[in-house]
Amino acid sequence: MKADVQPWSKTPATHLDPCGWDSSPCRGPRETMLELNPAPRPLRAQLDFFQKLGYSTAQIQAAQKKFGTDTDKVLGELVRVGTGQDSKQGPVTTVSVLVPGGAPQAGGPELQLPVSGEDGDALRAVVIDGSNVAMSHGNKEVFSCLGIQLAVNFFLNRGHSDVTVFVPSWRKEQPRPDVPITDQHILRELEKKKVLVFTPSRRVAGKRVVCNDDCFIVKHAYESDGVVVSNDMYRDLQGVNPDWKRFIEERLLMYSFVNNK
Repeated sequence: MKADVQPWSKTPATHLDPCGWDSSPCRGPRETMLELNPAPRPLRAQLDFFQKLGYSTAQIQAAQKKFGTDTDKVLGELVRVGTGQDSKQGPVTTVSVLVPGGAPQAGGPELQLPVSGEDGDALRAVVIDGSNVAMSHGNKEVFSCLGIQLAVNFFLNRGHSDVTVFVPSWRKEQPRPDVPITDQHILRELEKKKVLVFTPSRRVAGKRVVCNDDCFIVKHAYESDGVVVSNDMYRDLQGVNPDWKRFIEERLLMYSFVNNK
């Protein structure tokens, strides 16, 4: 799974504090001096991107010195550095995902569950749009639950301890030919590990009534000060709440699958 740095490519014209207020009038002499020699735009955008994922400025700049603006190589270096600090992050529990019959899934990835620690808690919360990720992995034809598991493992491997997936509850029902789904057992396994949350739905007069799972996704990510993993721009929600609009613009992490990665 590869992250797209584009949503953070624009450098803000003003400086905002965590509450969203313009703090430009309060800038001190040191900050003004720093602005006289700004970092190149690609490096600055890359720095902002990885900072939102929880990496320190020192870690990012060290990786940039080695690989410049090559996002994939910089990310690989940051992951490698993070892996080298596993002794600080605590043990990792690995659980094989089981198929309904009880046999291990042949050749499939494993769900890794890191034990929460100080380093993991320092990274931002990750909220995954399960439907968007699953349909993307299934080439928009099949709801591929394997794609959700790959996305979850991607962030757990990086040390994130707070990863949440939202999926409509009707996806755990018996699949129909017109709405195919693969590896459905993965949803149950993730739910048992408290990683996946099913959004509510019910039937009224034989018809299914579902809620807008996008609201759950954006609201939870906003309240947890995290990032949203999705290729959906949530344009309908941007017009509902100005704070959500800014949040989506700054914290939407787009992705792509390449050879099941």
